[in-house]
Amino acid sequence: MAVTDPIADYLTRIRNAQMAGHRLVDIPASGLKKAITEILYDQGFILKYKFEEGGKGNQGLIRIALKYDVLTRKPIIRKLGRVSKPGLRKYAKTDEIPRIINGLGVSIVSTSKGVMTDKKARQLNVGGEILLYIY
Repeated sequence: MAVTDPIADYLTRIRNAQMAGHRLVDIPASGLKKAITEILYDQGFILKYKFEEGGKGNQGLIRIALKYDVLTRKPIIRKLGRVSKPGLRKYAKTDEIPRIINGLGVSIVSTSKGVMTDKKARQLNVGGEILLYIY
């Protein structure tokens, strides 16, 4: 069965793996998902990641090592949500990009200059489609 919203599938796989207490999660790769994974790593939400190329006609995999708190063993990612959906796209100008928990969280924005965090989009003074938020 084809996935109609690959980003929602990506987020759900991470959420489910965390709820089950898994260390690793495998996600079918795409350029957008790779960019989102790199941002999650740069912001410290995941431990590490690896892109595995697929064979002929295969899109490959993203293998993500999830990060947990050492003492409480709770996941570092507390909340992960989709903003712009295929049925209802959400776009924002630079000054309208939402701040997640007063800047403690991160929104990921797809702009004309690539996929980036809300902070970087404000620095570069570009708006775009708000893909998801995380904290």
